[in-house]
Order: sequence, then C-alpha cells, then structure tokens
Amino acid sequence: MKEAKGFRVVLATVMCVIAMIVWSQASQTRAGVGERFATAGDARTTYDAKCAKCHGKDGRGKTTRGRSTNARDLTPAQWQDDVTDERLFNSISNGRGKKMPGFKKNLSEADIDALVAYVRRLKR
Repeated sequence: MKEAKGFRVVLATVMCVIAMIVWSQASQTRAGVGERFATAGDARTTYDAKCAKCHGKDGRGKTTRGRSTNARDLTPAQWQDDVTDERLFNSISNGRGKKMPGFKKNLSEADIDALVAYVRRLKR
C-alpha cells in the first residue's frame, strides 16, 4: 500500500513537471507569434524593395525617381552623425512629407529597426 501511494506521489510530481514544461513552451511560442526578427540580409532585401527606388541601392539618391522627389542622400558622414536612430525610425515609420511614404503598416518594428541599422551601414 505504501508503495502504491509513493508511486502515485512520484507520478503526480512527474506529471506536474511535464505540465509546467509544456505550459512554459506554449507561453514562449505565443509570445513570438507574428514576431519576426529581421536579419541583415532581410534588411537589405527590404531596403532594395522599399527604399532603393528613390534612395538608390547605394543610398545616394541618384535614381530617376530620387532626383524627381529630391530623395535624401543617406551616405554623407556628417548627416549620418547628426541624425539619430529615433529620427530614422520615425521617418521610415511615418514617412517624410508627401514624397516619402510611411511603412509602419507594412513593416514590423523589428524590420524598421533593421532598416535603421542598414542605413547606418551606407555611411561613407
């Protein structure tokens, strides 16, 4: 009888531990749903798709569309030193005036953060 009671206690303990592990994994999975962490390669792909039409693949803004919209040259060291990451983030998120659209509806915050880092790599 004591063996059966001891077995039930051990079994209940093991089941509780398994339940806690499953619950913990499910919580971590739910927290990450829809959340994607952008990599440097993703940022370049996003930049090429969304930004290069105006700013150019090299960031200098020397495209036909860039010239017609007066797209900013993103490469000068002085400008890079003066502009904050927050300002870049806000410009990408909300756009700039009527000529640069905002991307907060199409890109996650992680994607925009990755774009900010990518723009920083364009510094000359």
